[in-house]
Amino acid sequence: MATRMALLGAFAVFDLLASVGADHLAHGRVTVLDGISYYVGDIPVAHLSNVPSSASTALPDVDVVPMTAMSSNSSTFAADEYDAIIADYLERDDVFSTPFLNAVYLSYTGAASPVLDIIPIISKIREKHTTLFMVESSYTVNATQSVVKASLSDDLPDGPYFVSTKTGNVFKAHRVYLDTQYAFLEPAVSDEEGGYRALSVTTEGILGRGIAVPSRLYYTTTPEKPLAGLRMGVKDIFHVKGLRTSGGNRAYYSLYEPRNTTGTAIQRLIDLGAVFVGKMGTVQFANGDRPTADWVDFHCPFNPRGDGYQDPSGSSSGPGAGIGAYDWLDIAIGSDTGGSMRGPAGAQGIFGNRPSTGAIDLDEVIPLCSGLDTTGVFARSARTWSDVVSVWYQEFQPEYSSYPKKLLYPSASFGEDAVGSPEASALIEGFVSRFAEFLGVTRTAVDVMAAWNSTRPADAPISLIDMLQYTYGTLISVYQWLHLGVPFFRDYAAKHDGRNPYINPGPLLRWEIGQDRGQAGWDEAWTNKTIFKDWWDSSSGFGAHSNDSCSESIYIYPNSVGATNYRDQYLGPPTAPFWGFSNSNIAVFAGVPDLVVPIGEVPYNSTKSGKTEYLPVTMSIVAARGCDLMVASMVREMEAQGVLSPVAAGTMLFP
Repeated sequence: MATRMALLGAFAVFDLLASVGADHLAHGRVTVLDGISYYVGDIPVAHLSNVPSSASTALPDVDVVPMTAMSSNSSTFAADEYDAIIADYLERDDVFSTPFLNAVYLSYTGAASPVLDIIPIISKIREKHTTLFMVESSYTVNATQSVVKASLSDDLPDGPYFVSTKTGNVFKAHRVYLDTQYAFLEPAVSDEEGGYRALSVTTEGILGRGIAVPSRLYYTTTPEKPLAGLRMGVKDIFHVKGLRTSGGNRAYYSLYEPRNTTGTAIQRLIDLGAVFVGKMGTVQFANGDRPTADWVDFHCPFNPRGDGYQDPSGSSSGPGAGIGAYDWLDIAIGSDTGGSMRGPAGAQGIFGNRPSTGAIDLDEVIPLCSGLDTTGVFARSARTWSDVVSVWYQEFQPEYSSYPKKLLYPSASFGEDAVGSPEASALIEGFVSRFAEFLGVTRTAVDVMAAWNSTRPADAPISLIDMLQYTYGTLISVYQWLHLGVPFFRDYAAKHDGRNPYINPGPLLRWEIGQDRGQAGWDEAWTNKTIFKDWWDSSSGFGAHSNDSCSESIYIYPNSVGATNYRDQYLGPPTAPFWGFSNSNIAVFAGVPDLVVPIGEVPYNSTKSGKTEYLPVTMSIVAARGCDLMVASMVREMEAQGVLSPVAAGTMLFP
């Protein structure tokens, strides 16, 4: 009875998963240790032999118990080392907790013959409530009544696990976090065979799904896996092996079976060590819906900043909101065709980029427009963001001898009318001054419209706005209708007696435009886009290359200025995606990298909370095409020198 109570003291009754039975769903259990929920999977990662039969006899109602695997290279394992290992685990990992010390398995990684002198360590074992202390067979043990020799079928990384007292099977431990911001559409866990299974766990209340994250102790960075252990969410337009894709549309999710392949962009991150934990919310088919009015099929994720009721922006809404909200999530992957990364980065005050077009293959992704589609990463620090893009984008030269020596400053974008508040203006001016000092340059005022008027190609339209007015809207509407809408409607009708699938108002309007403009309209729009790209890249434009610094210049503009944008405002029906020209679509048409960086936050009087809250101020950094890795190196160094700073998760960037 004493043994049973020791093991059950921190243990709650297991709950079965809410969704069981489908092949693509994870089967397992959820339990609670010291008030923390854990997911126990059904896929063993090892088998523990020689577990004493007394364990299952003493615990007839408990078939899985928490266990810690730890290793030592010391020939004599001592009490102080036991303490040090536990302290290290608690500091580095949010999954490990002291209840996992109920059972301990110690392995040896040294070269000599190890000895375990149990007498000095007995008091520590009792102090930590370690009921079952096991060692691998190579140990010489001088007090066998207090320790058990056992063996594992496979080497395990150090960290917390669950072990079956009846079968000896060992399972990974996952901590379950509640997705209170509705950032995730479908949590997932590894099937341990290169794919994933959808996860639906039982949680208390209605405030979101449970996301299961594995222990950080399982992962060690290596040259081959520099991103080892980084927890990653992915926008649900990317196909992932074993999971369905929704694209933010219920009919699409239901129509197509779980995918057999993970696309290149996501698979490369997984191969580099990133840990995929689930699919995240997206504006339907990566278009431009606003929350409340247009998000019909699924609920729009919640922006955590300020009063919690600001628009998270889109279309990478879930990834942006998740990185802004959860310190247990390290990176999130989204896409940017017309601003879908940079909008959420600005709204949540995080690092997020649109890379050079073609930075990585976009196979196995729901398209908006090939040739404009890109994929980027959100993070809360320049260092993490830089670590990811530096190994993710392979096509670009990583090393340059200097940084650009021109800082281009479109002065009209920094004026009082454009920025809107003296607090935001002060933050922006402070950042620009620090940035110029970092580069060792003086900012140069520029006017893109004036430059176009004086240096445009002879056969190009006189007005840049007129040339580009219908370009973006035509390109995405025609392409997505032809390459997604047509086959989707056909496949859905074949399965549902000729019916049409439901489409949210925003993409439906765009697809109607696509049908109207057709291929001829697309061809004309692509020509106009190419004219601008060629001009921007030329010596007459602002995107010229440099052998020393990759990009001759850096072009900057304010991305978000701390202005309110409440998610519950009804602004009228969806509007056509026609843009003309602005700073934010330079990267779209020119195919150049545009990185949003947080620089501060400003106060506002919330009409929702009735209190003073804070919203982000961010800047965009634009470089020449293919200079993504130079930008990554630059902002990493800027953060190291205090020009940029990491931001926190939660209501404020800098609490």
